[in-house]
Amino acid sequence: MNKTGRPQDSPLSNPRADRVRDVAKLAGRPARLKRGHFLAEGPQSVREALRLHQERLAAGSPGVVTDVYASETCLDRFPEFEELAEGTNAWLATDEVLAAMADTVNPQGIIAVCRFVDVSLESVLDAGPRLIAVLCQVRDPGNAGTVLRAADSAGADAVVLTGSSVDIYNPKAVRSTAGSLFHLPVVLGAEVADLVEACKARGIGILAADGYGSLNLDALQDENARRRLTGSGPDSVYDLGGPTAWLFGNEAQGLSAAELELADHRVAVPVYGAAESLNLGTAATVCLYASARSQRN
Repeated sequence: MNKTGRPQDSPLSNPRADRVRDVAKLAGRPARLKRGHFLAEGPQSVREALRLHQERLAAGSPGVVTDVYASETCLDRFPEFEELAEGTNAWLATDEVLAAMADTVNPQGIIAVCRFVDVSLESVLDAGPRLIAVLCQVRDPGNAGTVLRAADSAGADAVVLTGSSVDIYNPKAVRSTAGSLFHLPVVLGAEVADLVEACKARGIGILAADGYGSLNLDALQDENARRRLTGSGPDSVYDLGGPTAWLFGNEAQGLSAAELELADHRVAVPVYGAAESLNLGTAATVCLYASARSQRN
């Protein structure tokens, strides 16, 4: 492909070329921060990046993708990429070049260089969100990506990461989102106290996912369901159908005492088997879907 997204005569073939080295540097945080760009690898992530890119261009806004590098084999399997890449700097490349650019050993035949896509907290809150996932001191890129993907699947309106959380543009985190990074607003570097204050001022409740919480998520869902079905009875301890921000903590220590104090309620996901606890991604998925189901009913 060339700058119009159409095939060029010969692919890029030198894995030691300056262009290849410059792309490869984006696997590191210093280069990402300096240039404001990151890597999307593999057909799923690149496809979603390009779709967002075209949507923004159609709306008269700057695009997301600056460069696309793909193998001929990939384009044979996914011919839609030629059209999706229109207007970007798009190039054919050999597998050796793609391997030199990528963070993974096997980049699945396509890589995109993308501009940062995070947004401000104010823009998220001003849009009137119903469901927000907040990652507090989440350090593992795979876990962060998994929660973002779960939030996208549950129809959440945004994901917020605190300043002490992992860089969501880490290549492993981007891969773990499976393209969801390009589907919903993401806020980076938030202060939890400021976020909670702003949410409460807008009527958004704060729930902390806590294995030792006094509220049982299953019991809370049952209570909400009974009240909806009967249309009467005492008010629930917490209305899961209302606007909610869920706080999810560090993989090992969970939420800090200060973070727990900020929440309206601490909610535990019940464990019925012999496992000590749920991992972060699973617990976040269960909590987000509980809110999503109540909000849609």
